[in-house]
Amino acid sequence: MLKLEDVVEMCRVPHGKKFRLKDHDPSWAGDGDVSKAKRKKTAEEILAKSVAELAEAQERLYAADTWSVLVVLQAMDAAGKDGAIKHVMSGINPQGCQVFSFKQPSKEELDHNYLWRYWKAMPERGRIGIFNRSYYEEVLVVRVHPELAQAERIPDSKINAAFWTDRYEDLNNMERHLTRNGTRVIKFFLNVSRKEQRKRFLDRLNDPSRHWKFSPSDISERGHWDDYMKAYEEAIAATSTKWAPWHVVPADHKWVARAIIAHTIAAAVDDLNPQYPEVTPEQRKAIKAARAQLEAEDD
Repeated sequence: MLKLEDVVEMCRVPHGKKFRLKDHDPSWAGDGDVSKAKRKKTAEEILAKSVAELAEAQERLYAADTWSVLVVLQAMDAAGKDGAIKHVMSGINPQGCQVFSFKQPSKEELDHNYLWRYWKAMPERGRIGIFNRSYYEEVLVVRVHPELAQAERIPDSKINAAFWTDRYEDLNNMERHLTRNGTRVIKFFLNVSRKEQRKRFLDRLNDPSRHWKFSPSDISERGHWDDYMKAYEEAIAATSTKWAPWHVVPADHKWVARAIIAHTIAAAVDDLNPQYPEVTPEQRKAIKAARAQLEAEDD
């Protein structure tokens, strides 16, 4: 069976090389000569191990209070973003993690530049921030529905090829700025197939307890599938950089996606090598005195 490190490398989109979304199989589930049951069990073991490693690394990240981590999750509807957050971040101390989900911009947000609302939500030092959909919506849903760009009232703007090229440049520059100033950016596209999305939509519609998750826009946006795939392909190709690479994660099997995401985040946080703050001589003296005082107390 392939090592998970090799699978993660397969998912990572190299900077400056030709990228085609069709080269990434959404239904990939590991080596064909290993049973699905064994592959699933292995993935679940990796998930559990990575969750524990992430919890430990996140404690050090929070204590060190130097780096922050931004996790970007992008996908079509029903690809499993919510489930990935729930399972991957299950061991994290809530004090050190924050999740933002960006909906249709408000009037106030439209009165600012299109990145303003995302800047406000960036994780502070010591924290892991998760964007459940992100600033990449500005070159995805806005690309598929260019009338949304008109609502931003950008002076003298023309919604043409140069407009999108400029936006890719904006996003690359923003992520470069973040990494230069202490925020590690980790980006995932959960690559679900159209067939699997249909199955998950039907499962949702046939389960009354999940009807609250359904929106008519789910179906209408599904009608733009090819446009979205083209938008994703171009955006990923233009913005997978050395400092903030994209990972195209096969998402037809949730257990595969969750294992890959957990392992990648845990490894990235550990790679920052956050350390617990060193105790000063004065603090050691105070600790020694406090210990002596407590030990001298009567029960």
